[in-house]
Amino acid sequence: MADERARKLGMDRKRFLRSAMGMATCFLASNKVYGDVFEVDEAETWEQAASVDRFSKTDYFIMDVQAHFTNGYALGFRNNEIIRGMGFQLSEDKEAYSYKNFIKEMFFDSETSLVVISGVPGREVDKDAAGKKLEGRARGGGILPSWLMSEASREINTLAGSQRAIPQGNLAPNHYWDRAANKMDRAALLDQMDREVKQYGIKSWKWYCHTDPGKSGGGFQMDDENAAFFYSESRKRGIKLFSVHKGYSYQSKTLGHLANPKDVEKAALENPDLTFVIYHSALEHGPFEPQFKDLKKIDPVTGDMTWHNILMDIKRRNPKINNVYPELGSFFNVLVIANPLLAMHGVGKNIKTYGVDHVIWGTDCLWWGSPQWCIDAFKRFQISDEMCEKFGYKKLTRDDKAKIFGLNAAKLYGIDPKAKRKGMPADALDRLKIAYSETGGERENAAYGWVRADD
Repeated sequence: MADERARKLGMDRKRFLRSAMGMATCFLASNKVYGDVFEVDEAETWEQAASVDRFSKTDYFIMDVQAHFTNGYALGFRNNEIIRGMGFQLSEDKEAYSYKNFIKEMFFDSETSLVVISGVPGREVDKDAAGKKLEGRARGGGILPSWLMSEASREINTLAGSQRAIPQGNLAPNHYWDRAANKMDRAALLDQMDREVKQYGIKSWKWYCHTDPGKSGGGFQMDDENAAFFYSESRKRGIKLFSVHKGYSYQSKTLGHLANPKDVEKAALENPDLTFVIYHSALEHGPFEPQFKDLKKIDPVTGDMTWHNILMDIKRRNPKINNVYPELGSFFNVLVIANPLLAMHGVGKNIKTYGVDHVIWGTDCLWWGSPQWCIDAFKRFQISDEMCEKFGYKKLTRDDKAKIFGLNAAKLYGIDPKAKRKGMPADALDRLKIAYSETGGERENAAYGWVRADD
């Protein structure tokens, strides 16, 4: 289809696929395989203006709560057999994951209005061997430390002249550990908590229960005693929003079981004043991992996905729980490409179980490149009549998508979407975006794979 259209339009295939027509062609091709998953007209695959007319760029306030770059790291995962099997030939260098490319992909090449720069597990070093207090880059902290998320957010907002970025904090209960006594180093943890809240200006925590940056000898759970202490101290400092990675269990071969969302239940029930955003909607395996196809993990008829279903059961058992929010990063976007029917089930269950006002937009980009292909996919995504009738899902309305794209997250972060949206056309990033386009800048529509961290 791309070859035919590119030839008749006098374009090379690569340039055609970079265009709105190329994206529309991909969605139309998927429909020919899976049925009417995406709302797309044949005309959009031939005429650039057709897509522009159908979807105004000011249609939605889009707030991405899960966006990443790296602190000078080339992650190496694109050489993985699974990623090669996806058919992509993507660059594997520091620039691909850089802050500079983050600005390009998130703001120049997508319609994202506001990003939460989301943490990757790492522990900052407070003092050097001589006892001198460290600042900034000297604190280390791994792939994307808290100090860097804070620094980047301030720079983006200053450049824009409006709020376009919000930093998360990486601190977690097992980051500072007294190994001799085998217990949390509470003094060090509280010192870092004060630093992240007061100096870095973080607005939520990013937790990975299945990682061990503090070398504690294990991970932690959302409902254990150390987490309870953390909640109490965070509450005193005014931070009541916790974003927790659940799912993608094989990110750690030894602690992956701690990414199971079963601990969400007790944490949510015992802390009704706190809010828990469950990243990846607790998808146990990525759809390109061999384990994903295990029929014990996925029911192809009902669309039940083991850990995701655990998250759904928590709400079914406790209908009054109102402080848990399933997030769509590396959930909707990867499912809708690999198996659109499971994407219908996943989004349908999230909405049916937790309510459309509790589903949060995130993409996990830069790991997947620019988020624009994810945005385009969700704009066009629809749950079929058959699925709605058989499983009790509802068709997605424009208002539903507006809530998921950003209005729900805006409430959690105290953002006024109307005020911020009105200011954006005049801010510096948009002026740079115009200059970028006028000098030949063009989005790539490239999909980047998901990161599997080493133990």
